[in-house]
Parts: sequence; structure tokens; C-alpha cells
Amino acid sequence: MKNVAIIEGGYSHEKIISLQSAETVFQHIDKEKYNPIKVRIDEEGWYAFDGKEKVEINRTNFSFNSILFDIAFIVIHGTPGEDGKLQAYFDMLNIPYSTCSHLAATLTFDKFVCNQYLKTFGIKVAEAVLVRKNEKVVTAAIIKQLGLPCFVKPNDGGSSFGVTKVKSEAALKKAIELALSHGTQAIIESFLVGREVTNGIYRNEDGFVPLPITEIITTNDFFDFEAKYKGESTEITPADISIEMETKVKAITTKIVELLDMNGIARADYIIQGNEPYLIEINTVPGLSKESLIPQMAACEGIPLKQLFNEVLEKAYKESS
Repeated sequence: MKNVAIIEGGYSHEKIISLQSAETVFQHIDKEKYNPIKVRIDEEGWYAFDGKEKVEINRTNFSFNSILFDIAFIVIHGTPGEDGKLQAYFDMLNIPYSTCSHLAATLTFDKFVCNQYLKTFGIKVAEAVLVRKNEKVVTAAIIKQLGLPCFVKPNDGGSSFGVTKVKSEAALKKAIELALSHGTQAIIESFLVGREVTNGIYRNEDGFVPLPITEIITTNDFFDFEAKYKGESTEITPADISIEMETKVKAITTKIVELLDMNGIARADYIIQGNEPYLIEINTVPGLSKESLIPQMAACEGIPLKQLFNEVLEKAYKESS
């Protein structure tokens, strides 16, 4: 039986979501094939939970109490699980893991760079401006380029922490400061008018498997933290869109993950403006809590979470052999 480290926590505000996602994985992993052990990485250190005992991880070989891990299931949203740091660490130790590679994680964690890269391959994205910490901000120039309203968010964050819909130039500077308090850079994007949908996808031994598309409807200004995790939204799976649009969105999602050579589970978020899906961002470690979208999509497709996690782990393990 293989020892699986279910890695939770992280150093960002998304830690609370990570703990919920890890619990979902722990509860649904196939315990006839795997011995799941939660490992928490946060400001307090690296620890494994062995029953009620909390044991420090030996970082030289990622072990505890002489127990070695065969594979890692990463469910840290944000740093260090979604930005490539853990992936690079496991690559050095030759331990397979459930997510995309170090390179893909590093690229996709930088929303601005990733979207500009994908744009060169014909993926439609919103117009955007990048602002770095301690950089002079000329709000008038940004508004002239992007218009109002616009969205401001951390370039390297998630779960809608630090995101603001800006409706006036006077509010822009404060929104940028908020975004920079959650990350090292802020991205300002033009406002796209349309329907918001999201499409999960995962990779098994046979290739990429797109999941049903979900439409997100909220009375909030946008799909913020409260809408995502506190029930202030309606999530319709499968989305009530045409067969043609469903095919188009799934094809774009598949193209994106093929371009990035991704593994594991991912989710691409879009705004359908007119008849065109515009990519908002690609998530390489999407939420797996009971409120999250991937479990809803899998259930709609009739894929039990145990099967989903099995297929992801089997692909990761065999690829490393």
C-alpha cells in the first residue's frame, strides 16, 4: 500500500480553503490502495499528522518516524503548492505528485504572464495592466487604457482575496493597494460583460478529460469569496448553454492544458462575451472542498471522487516510474 501525503496549509490567506480541500481528499481517497497521511506546511513548520500525534517532517527526504512517502497529493492553494516551489522540491527528491510540473505551476501562478503567453496561441483574454510593489501608479493612464469599470486583483493570489471591482478612478489606487497586500503584484483587467462559466479538466492515463461546465450567477458585484464559499451565488451544472458553446469552451480548456502540458486536476474560468469565451485564469490546484466546483462537476458527470483521485494518482505515479 502506497503512502500518500495529502499536503495542506500554505502561507497565504487561502489556507482555510486548503484545509477543507485536504479533508475532502482524505475522506474520499481509496484506502484499499493508499495510506493517506495529512501533512501541513505553514508558518509553524512542516508536520505530519500520525493519528493524534503531530510529527515534524524531515525535509531532507520528506519523511517522518522513518516513514517515506510514495506520492504527494498537493492541495495547497497559493504558495508554496500552486506556484511551483513544492513541485521543484519533489522533483529533486524524485517523489511523484498530483499536480502539473514546476514549470507549468510557476507560469500559471503569474496570471498576467500566463494569459499573455496563452494569448499568443489565440486564447482570448481581457486587456490587462501589471503593477508591481513600489511602482508609481498613474491611474488616469490605466483608466484610459482599460476603461471603467475594471477589476483589480493580486497577480499571484486566489480564492478572490484582495479582488475589487473598481467603478471610479478615485477607487483605483486603494484597490491596487489592497491587491498588493495579498501578493507581490497587482493586475488590472478590463471589464468583460457576459456570462461567467468555469470548466474543470483532469488528466488520466488516456489523456485529458473535460468535466461539465458550470455557470456562476451571483447578485454580488462578482464571484467573490462570499459568493464562492458562503453560498452567495447560484452554480448551475451543467451550464445552460448551447451545444456549440459547450464544445467551444471544452476545446479551449483542452488546448490550454495541452499547451501547458499539465497534469492533475485544473479549472479554467471564463466570461462568455458575445459568442466568444474569454479566459479569466487557469487554476492548477482548484478547490476540492464540498462547496467547490470540481466535486460538483465530477458528480454531474457521474464520476465518484474516489475514482477521480485514483486516476490522478495512478497517472502521476506511473509517469514517474
